[in-house]
This record gives sequence, C-alpha cells and structure tokens, in this order.
Amino acid sequence: MSELDKNARPAFYTVKEAAGILRMGASTLYRVIREGDFPAVRVRSRYVVPAAVLDRLLSEVAETGGLVDAARIAMNHRAAREVAELPGGAW
Repeated sequence: MSELDKNARPAFYTVKEAAGILRMGASTLYRVIREGDFPAVRVRSRYVVPAAVLDRLLSEVAETGGLVDAARIAMNHRAAREVAELPGGAW
C-alpha cells in the first residue's frame, strides 16, 4: 500500500467511527439509522456512513451557525430516490 493510500480519507465510515466523529454513542447512531433518520448505506446486515454525509452536516453547521437536522437530510435523500424510481421521475 502506498503512503498516499494510507493517508487517504475513507469514502465511508463504520457506524462506530461516524458516531465517534459526531461525539455520540454507536448504539444511538445505529438506532437513528434503522429508524431512517440518518443517511447510511446498508450492505446486507452492515451499515456504513458516507463521508459526504458528515461533510454535508459540518458544512451546513458552518454556513447556518445553527441546528442541522440529519433526519431532514435523510428525508430529502429518500424523497429524491423515490422520485427517481418513478416512471419518468428522473429528469
């Protein structure tokens, strides 16, 4: 593995890693993900959190200086996916 690969930022974080970044318990983040209120990717029985989701949360906090609702981000993502799945839904 090259030195660049060792220092490269991951595209996905485990739930435990993401929970650590967010300073919350992993069990809490798992529950919120299972309830559909936090964006994650499910591969069989395992969840991973895209680094882009954490980046988006951090940038929204920096831009607004206020409360950022991860559930709203998840809801918008679900709605966009559902529209794209409709016949003629994706533009």
